[in-house]
Amino acid sequence: MSGDAAGLGRGRAAAFVLPALVLIGVFLVFPALWTIYLGLTDYRLTGLAAADPQVVGLDNYTTAIGDERFQGSLWLTVQFVIGSAIIGQAGLGFAIAWTMRDRRGPVRRVVEGLVLLSWILPGSVVAFLWIALLDRDGGTLNTLLGTPENAWLLDNPMLSIIVFNTWRGTAFSMMLYAAALENVPPSHLETARLAGASTFQQLRDVVLPRIKGHVLTNLLLISLWTFNDFTPFLLTAGGPEGRSEILPVYVYNVAIGDGQLGVGAAVSFLILAINLVFALAYLRLIRGRNRAEAPLQAPSGRGGG
Repeated sequence: MSGDAAGLGRGRAAAFVLPALVLIGVFLVFPALWTIYLGLTDYRLTGLAAADPQVVGLDNYTTAIGDERFQGSLWLTVQFVIGSAIIGQAGLGFAIAWTMRDRRGPVRRVVEGLVLLSWILPGSVVAFLWIALLDRDGGTLNTLLGTPENAWLLDNPMLSIIVFNTWRGTAFSMMLYAAALENVPPSHLETARLAGASTFQQLRDVVLPRIKGHVLTNLLLISLWTFNDFTPFLLTAGGPEGRSEILPVYVYNVAIGDGQLGVGAAVSFLILAINLVFALAYLRLIRGRNRAEAPLQAPSGRGGG
């Protein structure tokens, strides 16, 4: 009877898990395998290669890696991630969380509500608002600064999308750091303050050691999201002259604009590989930190009889 009951339990567990596995297979595993296959072919949207694609091996990868346009796009993506995620979102999110940590009442609710609003609005809506803000002819920013005919999206495309992404994505960092700061005992901060520690010293010696794990998690997530973010395409479409063509936009322009689906799939796989490197580096840091902080195990007892 016990064997039958165990078998029935395993059957029920499999029945519950099966729908999730099917969804993962259909929407994650199969597209990933299909992308890998396309990256090994000369598949195109039009022409003979669209009707009868041929396997070309690693030619698409060597073509992409040797392409100056790809190399420039990769460098622009690094700038985009460092500027808008690591410096912008993480820095601004922590600054807001630190400033609002002891505040209660309408001021905190209004600030957090406005930051969250920029995060939950659809990307197309936010992009339209920023185009209206940065427009050369009658844009809100030019009107406020008194600088008519200043084409922000044309003259400073990378700076524009960095500021845009910082404004749009700060909410996640703010919420994560706000929750992390709740774990810092106020008595420790008060003791450091009475000892004459500056704000920087309090952050370095009291706050950072307690929220280091949250910082690493936040940096990983926002870096991955920013690295794969396609929303800047709605502002600049990668232009002008490719000066804001980050990797997701480059893949779109190559695969859809130029019709080279094989090359686009190969670059997509390269992006996936870069993401995996980020994730593995994060896991290595977390494991090293956990080992360093693991308490020494005391002997369980004395032997003897």
